[in-house]
Amino acid sequence: MKAKIFKYRYIFLQFITLLGVMNSLNSCYDDKMKWGRDPSYGEISSAELPLALQEKISRYDVLKAYTDMVLGIGIDLTSYMENETYRNIVNQNFDEITVGYNMKHGAMVNSSGQLNFTQVDALINKLKEANLSVFGHTLVWHKNQNASYLNSLIAPQIIPSPGESQLDVSALLDGSFNGWSRNNAAGITVVQGAGLNNGPAVRFETTTAGNEWDTQLASPEIPAVVGHAYEISFWIRSEAPGQGRMSFAGMVNNYPWVNGGALFNTSASWTQITYNEVWSSSENANVPFTAVANAIKIAFDLGKVPGVYYVDINSISVIDLDAAPVEMNYVNNGGFETGDLTGWSALNNGAGIEVTNAEKFSGSYSVKMTSSATSQNAWDLQLQSDEIALDASKTYTFSFYVKSNVAGKGRVSFPGGVNGNEYPWMNWTGSGASEAFTTAAGTWTLISVELTNTSNVKLSFDMGYLPDVTYYIDEIKIVEKTAAQGVKARYAKVKARRAGPIILDKTPEEKAQIIGEAMESWISQMVGHYKNDVQAWDVVNEPMNDAGDLRSGKNVTNPASDEFYWQDYLGKDYAVTAFKLARQYGNSSDKLFINDYGLENSLAKCDGLIDYVSYIESKGAQVDGIGTQMHLSLSADTSKIAQMFQKLAATGKLIKISEFDIQIGTASPTPDEFAQQAALYQYVVDMYRKFIPAAQQYGITVWGVSDNADEHTNWLPNDAPCLWDKDYKRKHAYKGFADGLAGRDVSADFTGELQY
Repeated sequence: MKAKIFKYRYIFLQFITLLGVMNSLNSCYDDKMKWGRDPSYGEISSAELPLALQEKISRYDVLKAYTDMVLGIGIDLTSYMENETYRNIVNQNFDEITVGYNMKHGAMVNSSGQLNFTQVDALINKLKEANLSVFGHTLVWHKNQNASYLNSLIAPQIIPSPGESQLDVSALLDGSFNGWSRNNAAGITVVQGAGLNNGPAVRFETTTAGNEWDTQLASPEIPAVVGHAYEISFWIRSEAPGQGRMSFAGMVNNYPWVNGGALFNTSASWTQITYNEVWSSSENANVPFTAVANAIKIAFDLGKVPGVYYVDINSISVIDLDAAPVEMNYVNNGGFETGDLTGWSALNNGAGIEVTNAEKFSGSYSVKMTSSATSQNAWDLQLQSDEIALDASKTYTFSFYVKSNVAGKGRVSFPGGVNGNEYPWMNWTGSGASEAFTTAAGTWTLISVELTNTSNVKLSFDMGYLPDVTYYIDEIKIVEKTAAQGVKARYAKVKARRAGPIILDKTPEEKAQIIGEAMESWISQMVGHYKNDVQAWDVVNEPMNDAGDLRSGKNVTNPASDEFYWQDYLGKDYAVTAFKLARQYGNSSDKLFINDYGLENSLAKCDGLIDYVSYIESKGAQVDGIGTQMHLSLSADTSKIAQMFQKLAATGKLIKISEFDIQIGTASPTPDEFAQQAALYQYVVDMYRKFIPAAQQYGITVWGVSDNADEHTNWLPNDAPCLWDKDYKRKHAYKGFADGLAGRDVSADFTGELQY
C-alpha cells in the first residue's frame, strides 16, 4: 500500500511541476516569443503527458527517424574520433556531418601553400563505416584562414639595407657550419631558395616545446671594439606563428629584450628583427647596445615554441655603428655577383644578354650585351633594373664601368624620370652633355653622372645603336654624393649607412593575380582531393555585412590573426570565381552553397544576400543553394524568422538551415528556459517545413552535439545551446526538435506508466 501511495503522490507532484512549467511557457509565448502553438500538437494540459517529461524524451526514437530530409550536425573532429559516446550520438541520429574547423583554409594550408589531408582523410574513412556523408565547410571565408601565408604572398619585395657586416656567413652559405655551434644539429640545416627573395636560409625545426637554447645556432667569435655600439639584425619567418630570441656573449646585456619583450614573434611573413638598444635602469632610458669585450658572439635561440623557422642568411648582419660610414649602393646586384640577372630584366626577348665570368671589372661577374646584325635603334638591345627608391631631395652619383670589343655607343634611359624626364641628355663623364656615351675597344671606361630630383626610377641600358658590338658592363652604382664623414653624431652615421631596406610594394593588379592564383590552388586541391567523398560545399561563407552590402576588411580595426578578406583583392567577383572553380574541380552534380548568419535578424541582409546570388549567376556561375546559419537566442524575433524563410523560398534555390543552435545565456538554465528553448527549436523547424517547399528543403544541420564545456571552449562558452546536455542526455530541446521534424507531438503515441 505504501508503494502505491508513493506512486500516486509522485505522479501528482510531477503533474504540478509540469503544469507550472507549461504555465510559465504559455506566459513566455504571450510576452516574449509571440508565436502561436500549432493545433496539431494538441493543448498543454495535465492529460497531455501521463509520463514524466524525462521518460517521454527517453522514449523518442533517433532524430533521423522523424524526417526524410537530410539531417546534419556540426562536429568537432577530435571529439568524434576519440569520444565513443559522442560518436554514437552522431552516428545514430544524423545523415551528414559538417566539420566545424578542420576543413577550413587555416587548418589545411601550411605556410608554403601545401595542404595536409591526413586528419580529414582519417575522419572520412571513419564516417564511411557509419554511412555518414560529409558537407564541405568552407572554401572561401574571411575568418579561419591562414592569413599569415596569404599576406606573405602579397607582401612587398624586401631588399635588406646594405652595410659592412662584421660577421662572416660563408660557413652558412656552403652548409658546412664550420665555426658555428649547433644545439639540436639535426633540426638546423641550410635550405637553398627558402630565404628572402629566394636566397639561402637556415632552417630551424623545433619539434617539442623546451628551453630557448634547446634549438640554438651560435656564431664564431666576431672581432669587436670595446665601447662601440652594434646593430645585429636579420629577417625571419616561420611556417606557423612562433617565437624566438637572440642571446649574445661579450655585450653590455647578453639577453636583451626586443620590441618590448624577451621573445620576438614570427609568422609566415618575413619580419626583420633588429637589436641596437638595451634598457638601462640606471639611466632610465634605452642606451646603445655596446660591446664590453674584444670579441662577441650571437646566437639564434628558437627552442621555446615548436615550429619550423627560416632565417635569411644574406640578411644576417653585425654592424659596428661607431665605425666610419661606408658607401651604400642603391642598385640591387649592380655587380651581377649573384651570377644571374637578379634585380634586372632583359627586354625585347632578352636576345644577346647574359651574365658572364669571362670579363669583369671587379668581383667574379659582369653582364655581356651583344647587339644583332640588324641592330640600329638604342632600344633594340635593352637591360633594365628593378625600380630603385631614392630621395628626390638628395643628390646621387650614378656610375658604371663599360668596355666593348670595338668602339661602341650606348645610353641610359630612366623610366620613372630624372628631373621628370625619362630620356634626359646627361653630362656623361668624358662624353659631355649628350643623349649617349661612347665606349672604347678593349678598355674599361668609367661612366658617371649626377642624379637630382629623382625618386622611384629604373635604369635602362639601351645598347642597340650599332650592329655586331659586344659590351661588358660592371659595378653599376647609385650612391649619395654627400655621405657622413669623420666622427659625427651616431644618428647621422647610422642614417647614412643604414638607410633601411628597400621595399617594393606590389601593384593592386599584381596582388589580384597572386590572390586569384592562391584561391585556385586552394579550391582545386581541396575539392579535387575530396571529389569522391564530398558532394556538397559551402563555397562562400558570410559575404554580407549586416546592412546587406558586400563585406570588406578595409575598415576593420585590429583584425584577428586568421582574418583575410579575399574580396578586398579580387573585388565583387571573388565569389563568382570561387563558384566557378568549385564547379570546375568538383563534380557537375555537386550542390554548391552560399552561407551567411543573421538573415533572420536583418531582413536587409537577407535581401542583400539574395541579390548577390543573382549577381553571381549573372556572371555565369551557378549557385545551387543558400544556407541560413540560425544561431539564435531565446529573444529571437519569430516574425522575422517566418519572413526570412518566405524570402529564401522565393529564390527557388535549395535552402539549408546550416548551423542551428539556440543559446540560453547560461550554462545552468531553469526548467522554464529549457522549455522556451525547446519551443523555439520546434518553431523554427515548423516554419522551415511550412514555407520552404519540399523540393527546396536541402535539410537542417544542428551545430554541436552537447552542452559539455569541452565542446564550447571556442563557441558559446558558459551556455547550453544544444540538444544534449553536458552528460550527453537528451534535453527538452530534443523533444521540441523531434516534434518539429515529425510535424506533431510524437509523445502523444506513448502509453504506459512510470516504473519504480
